[in-house]
Amino acid sequence: MKHYDAIVIGTGQAGPYVAYRFATAGMKVAAIERHLFGGTCVNTGCIPTKTIIASAYAAHLARRAAVFGVDAGPVRVDMARVKARKDEISGQSRTGVESGLRGLANCTVMQGHARFTGPREIAVGDERLSGDRIFINVGGRALVPPLPGLDSVSLLTNTSVLDLDVLPEHLIVIGGSYIGLEFGQAFRRFGSEVTIVEMADRLIRREDPDVSDAVKGILEAEGIHLRLNAKCIGFHDVNGRPGANVDCEAGPPAVVGSHVLLAVGRRPNTDDLGLDRAGIVTDSHGYIVVNDALQTNVEGVWALGDCNGRGAFTHTSYNDAEIVVANLLENDPRRVTDRIITYGLFIDPPLGRAGMTDAEIKASGRRALVAKRPMTKVKRAVEKGESQGFMKIAVDADSREILGAAILGVGGDEVIHTILDVMYARQPYTLIQRAMHIHPTVSELLPTLLGDLAPM
Repeated sequence: MKHYDAIVIGTGQAGPYVAYRFATAGMKVAAIERHLFGGTCVNTGCIPTKTIIASAYAAHLARRAAVFGVDAGPVRVDMARVKARKDEISGQSRTGVESGLRGLANCTVMQGHARFTGPREIAVGDERLSGDRIFINVGGRALVPPLPGLDSVSLLTNTSVLDLDVLPEHLIVIGGSYIGLEFGQAFRRFGSEVTIVEMADRLIRREDPDVSDAVKGILEAEGIHLRLNAKCIGFHDVNGRPGANVDCEAGPPAVVGSHVLLAVGRRPNTDDLGLDRAGIVTDSHGYIVVNDALQTNVEGVWALGDCNGRGAFTHTSYNDAEIVVANLLENDPRRVTDRIITYGLFIDPPLGRAGMTDAEIKASGRRALVAKRPMTKVKRAVEKGESQGFMKIAVDADSREILGAAILGVGGDEVIHTILDVMYARQPYTLIQRAMHIHPTVSELLPTLLGDLAPM
């Protein structure tokens, strides 16, 4: 059995950074990857999907060229070339992660399926390893629930849909949240008919109703069919084409398309790691239970990234790695609860979110002030011909600290960081309100917006 100072299982966003920091500190490290280096973000998540979304945006802008006084002529999308561009960009990132690890001194790279054989013992094929510290970074995959008739149709997930090199005639998307909406809009812009089916009464239910309503309007304006309140989702074959039972309050009870994309959630890749042999505890959904420093119940074992249920984003995974490294190597105590919730929805226009929603603020009992303005008031948005959406910010009426913000509009995924940084600094909102911003930008409206604060 080979012994290491640190064993890293999985090479998503957290694993390589942990391996690098321990190896460059002079420790003996083993990095294990079962499949593709780089994890979800590099291979089936952020990088390939946002590359596809960029192609869809180009097609959409080309069709709207006449609005800007430009004659672009007929627009044709070549899905094979869209896929090739995506594959090249994703592949470059994957190669970069692998070559970085393989070229790292003090780091042994192993490819294979890692399984625990004891509390701090790992098997990778015929190899047996033990480690003083083990870091689990195995990510997650698409959830495929046992829906009626599932076996009767061919389904796509967020992974397999990336392999399409032909344009679906009619894409049925099951799930009206982040993954479903991003793919749905992209394929509509490529030229597919798109129907999005959602069990709830509105899209992206974790957001406030005004965000859901605005997103609904944006998608419908592009010709996307939305079927909400779909309580009895099931599938059946209709002459070789997939049919989806939706049983909504309005509209036909079934939709027949050419392809079905299932985007109803994620599950952690923890079911085949032998966690029980190590005594590592998971919750009812399979997520590894960790404390505020990302330690499992077993001494010397940490869980990072999507598999710990403490965040489902690339940035939370990387931040997990930073927390662990700070605690173990830098004598700098950091905790998961120190971070502020922030994320983006990368439809067009994008949504940038930070902090608490209106519903969470009201539930907290805080005395709050809120301001909201449409993007039609943002000259940069008007000039670009992209004035859909709004920006909203809420503050504590007593401390004057910012509680939360949502920017649904052009540049919203970038502008939100101006707000986020002030939140981390725990400074009053007046710091932004009194700042002089550049004109014409989206950010310049933030001081004006904060002048509109009124009781929530």
